[in-house]
Amino acid sequence: MATNENLPPNVIKQLAKELKSLDESPPEGIKVGVNDDDFSTIFADIEGPAGTPYENGVFRMKLLLSHDFPHSPPKGYFLTKIFHPNIATNGEICVNTLKKDWNPSLGLRHVLIVVRCLLIEPFPESALNEQAGKMLLENYEEYARHARIYTGIHAKPKPKFKSGAISESTTALNVDQTITNMDQKNNTPSGGAIPLPLAQPLAPSATATRGGNNQDQPATAVPTVEIGISGSATTPASATTQKKEVGLAKVQADRKKIDARKKSLKRL
Repeated sequence: MATNENLPPNVIKQLAKELKSLDESPPEGIKVGVNDDDFSTIFADIEGPAGTPYENGVFRMKLLLSHDFPHSPPKGYFLTKIFHPNIATNGEICVNTLKKDWNPSLGLRHVLIVVRCLLIEPFPESALNEQAGKMLLENYEEYARHARIYTGIHAKPKPKFKSGAISESTTALNVDQTITNMDQKNNTPSGGAIPLPLAQPLAPSATATRGGNNQDQPATAVPTVEIGISGSATTPASATTQKKEVGLAKVQADRKKIDARKKSLKRL
């Protein structure tokens, strides 16, 4: 087993760069951990892919880097017991990427993604677990049942969101939506105070029943408001007074015209 002391400096630099990338943007369903003093052992928690017998389980695995890495491939092992054709009872992983198809240019990200894909599509032709391989070929339902049993017993449950946090977030969202709806209905700015006339309860005598089920209750008549010439609101009584005043002024003006004509005729 290699350590940071006997790994070449360029390999350590490349591994540090890859591990930082895996930490900042991990592959889907994979979380990587490592000992800063020993890059020769890479740990990863892999979520069982949806639609497989490994769904809802988290499986821990490790990659062991040899002293001449990356010229030779790492060895992969599942630390969590799993029923899979290409994973031996001791956890050893059999995949071509880690054997004949290895290329020094392949990074850790590629290796981890291939291992997770192995949970989606096993290869029973190159089985390390003969029982699982034979069962997969002859009776998939029985194979899936065994795999689910192993997942339920040995795999760590997949973490779920806390219902309390979701409930709190949903409640806050509903409150915000309600306020927004009220603002739009009342034509008030978002987050602003409700206008005072709407906030104050109306007196019972001034309330009219409109379109409700209590049709027997008489609606209180609302006086019509008219706008005067000056722009101020006036009641029907004041409007009548204004009309009389306008009529009187018109009569007086007509009288003045008649008087003026009489004077003109006398002069003639």
